Amino acid sequence: MYGFDHRKSRAYTTKLLDMAEQGLIDWETLARDALGWMSEAEVQEFAARNDYICPDEEDEDEDEYDGQPDEAQEWHDFDPEC
Repeated sequence: MYGFDHRKSRAYTTKLLDMAEQGLIDWETLARDALGWMSEAEVQEFAARNDYICPDEEDEDEDEYDGQPDEAQEWHDFDPEC
């Protein structure tokens, strides 16, 4: 009847997926090119919406110990009475 034809409405998407499934292009290359094409904000939204990276995980690297004292430790070392 009058159904929605996803293949016609997303012709380029369908073509790229078909090419990757047929081995004509590499999945990894396709993914890297797509991520490189998107802005960082789009990649962030994509990663969050598809549960690749939870918003809470984004700044985990910043919380890791870097070998340097934090501000409280520096003040303590400067003046233990403080």
